[in-house]
Amino acid sequence: MILQEAKSSLHDSGELQQERQEKLLDGRALVEAALYVAGRPLTISEICSVLKTRSKNKAKKLVKALMQEYASRNTALEILELKDERYVLQLKADFTPHVRKLVKRPLLSIGPLKTLAYIALRQPVSQRRVVEVRGHHAYGHIKLLKEMGLVASEHKGRSALLKTTDYFADYFGLSHDIPTMKRELKKILEKDKVSEESENAGL
Repeated sequence: MILQEAKSSLHDSGELQQERQEKLLDGRALVEAALYVAGRPLTISEICSVLKTRSKNKAKKLVKALMQEYASRNTALEILELKDERYVLQLKADFTPHVRKLVKRPLLSIGPLKTLAYIALRQPVSQRRVVEVRGHHAYGHIKLLKEMGLVASEHKGRSALLKTTDYFADYFGLSHDIPTMKRELKKILEKDKVSEESENAGL
């Protein structure tokens, strides 16, 4: 009788463990689906909402497990933890130059993109200085960048100082810390330059 009860207890314990494992896998799949569909960083609260749980610790545990899973796969995608407990699923920077041509609708044309890059690398920078460097067409670029929520301006005396927004950092998977962001951007631009030179050499 005791042996039978022990066997039954072990069986129940095994089933419970399997059930927990299945729930963990289902939870990770839900987090992955949410990050993929969003196409932007999600807060831990948004992830909790998808998982239908109030436990931030449970949500964090699932995200961390998914992050480790992606890291072990060694694929082109990665999940990063950003400032203020936000998480994003994105393409690794190393792969961007190789697949950029496949993007059907680029975010910006080359002109506004160059103006955006200049602002990001020099921020906070006066609007007057941006126009001096990029030309009078930069006024239109700045207006577009503001409308898209990528750039913000604040008045300081007669001058308007321009800087990138949190949305800009999130969209491009960059740090919110300005000095760190500038270093990240310089690395990306250097890689792009090397990639373009290699492509041109092969032509």
